[in-house]
Amino acid sequence: MVKVRGKIFVAFGADPIPGGPMSVTVKLPESHEAALDLPFTKPTGYGLGKSGWITATFTADEEPPLEILRAWVSESYRAVAPKKLLAPPPLTSRPARARER
Repeated sequence: MVKVRGKIFVAFGADPIPGGPMSVTVKLPESHEAALDLPFTKPTGYGLGKSGWITATFTADEEPPLEILRAWVSESYRAVAPKKLLAPPPLTSRPARARER
């Protein structure tokens, strides 16, 4: 599990049996419906699917779509992280002493 400020935004799972499936779970408030159209996804259990969480599962011989997974992890981070962490850094001017010269 990966957290931001104590909140999970992505969870990775792997079957302990060599060659077993692996999974990625993320919160997708924007692309939830589109993600569920893919054959390797399903709503996350325990009622989390109702809140936009999906789980993608891949077997050992499948190549996970890394670009899609990167976009999903990014979306999930933005959905869970405090807005303060998402804000761009403020523009700063030169210190007052540098302007006085």
